[in-house]
Amino acid sequence: KLPKLGRVRIRGGKNLVPEGRILNATVRIDPDGRYYVSLCATNVPAPVLEHSEEPVGIDLGIKDLAILSDGTQFDALKPLNASLKRLAFLERALSRKPKDSARYEKNRVKVARMHARIAAQRKDYLHNISNEITRRFGVIFLEDLNVSGMIKNHCLARHIADSSWGELRRQLEYKSLWRGRVLLTVDRFYASSQTCGNCGFKNPAVKDLSVREWICPKCGHHHDRDLNAAQNILCEGLRLLVELDEKFRDKSA
Repeated sequence: KLPKLGRVRIRGGKNLVPEGRILNATVRIDPDGRYYVSLCATNVPAPVLEHSEEPVGIDLGIKDLAILSDGTQFDALKPLNASLKRLAFLERALSRKPKDSARYEKNRVKVARMHARIAAQRKDYLHNISNEITRRFGVIFLEDLNVSGMIKNHCLARHIADSSWGELRRQLEYKSLWRGRVLLTVDRFYASSQTCGNCGFKNPAVKDLSVREWICPKCGHHHDRDLNAAQNILCEGLRLLVELDEKFRDKSA
């Protein structure tokens, strides 16, 4: 029941917040003409998960969206790239219509719905990834990427935006708080991809993104670029965690 509108029929279950109390509702309309209601509720119990202290390092990429230090890989969905031809067709059709006409509005809604569909696919996939990571691991280490700076690279801008690393980090941050997990970021200048995880040798030749596998010139250990980076992020994160623990103990003493 909304003020001035009365009772409004919605799509969904009757008991949206069965154990909480709804404080207010915000109604919004998207560019595709669909209405949504956001409910703010209190006294909603947080999900109870098994206690976990298992750490994990995460390397974000374009070919694979996320690579975990235990070898788990999440493929890049790339919903924009998959729908690019259809989207270009709709936008060309829209450009030919005279503005303020009925046909222009009809085509504008089609384009908006296509964008909404792409965004929904991306967000759903990111929620699945962030849910699995925060359920399985108790300590999560993530590289502090400068996404706004990286997106200025015109060759990779569309792929980086389509991967939505910032949204994945945002979901991991708030879900870690909900579920009592620890999330720490590793400095962006840490050369996780170039450092050999076996002997610590830094190989500048690996800076080229086309190098997916390499052999350490010092110890001869074979590395997969992304898996090695994720394992290095895990080691660096554990080192930072030990430093924070020592500082906390010194202050307490």
